[in-house]
Amino acid sequence: MKTILHPAESRGTANFGWLQARYSFSFANYYNPDRLQFGKLRVLNDDQIDPAMGFGKHPHKNTEIVTIPHSGALKHQDSTGSSGIIKSGDIQVISAGTGVEQREVNTSTTEAVSLFQIWILPENEGVAPRYNQKKIAPLLQKNGCSTMVKLKQTKENKLWTQEQAYFSLGTFSEKTKTSYSLHNKTYGVYVFVIDGTILVDNETLNKRDAIEEIWDTDSIDVTASKNSRVLRIEIPMN
Repeated sequence: MKTILHPAESRGTANFGWLQARYSFSFANYYNPDRLQFGKLRVLNDDQIDPAMGFGKHPHKNTEIVTIPHSGALKHQDSTGSSGIIKSGDIQVISAGTGVEQREVNTSTTEAVSLFQIWILPENEGVAPRYNQKKIAPLLQKNGCSTMVKLKQTKENKLWTQEQAYFSLGTFSEKTKTSYSLHNKTYGVYVFVIDGTILVDNETLNKRDAIEEIWDTDSIDVTASKNSRVLRIEIPMN
């Protein structure tokens, strides 16, 4: 097994006035040849959008887009006719497939909205565009991790992608040790600290730090400190 630590301050930065962003991987004007992607995980942007501002109409194609707000609310509209407002406690999943145009705007005129926008490279290209969102706050385990975005579509599972990806969120009010078993030992796991402090493979990670766990591992143990939140993404590495 190989692990690579990515301190929060090592991320790329951008300030567009209305948008302050931190980039975990090369994006826009930020380029780092050592940070192109992690397997099929291509983008993990940590965005803060000013009141009443947002992204104007723009295209996407053959990309799985997962949006996780952690404060404020964002209004979404796209060329398929889909629309919705996502806020903290929700997750939105879009399969851009054959192509979709969308716009996203902060619903508030007084408060910023903060969110993670994540792009996955799909296993299946050229699919019909699809939009889904779900309120997942009631489903989160106390002092545990809950898998919210999975591979397979079912009646109960509206949040899925065109790739063998698994997104889990952990919320911890007390110090807790958890163990995660991978679906395939050739996959990798990207662990990102939203808030607090965790211990992974003898590495201490603080707010917005991340660690890559790759190469022939069956499971990962994480010890989360009190008042911590963690995002975990399991993804194919090729």
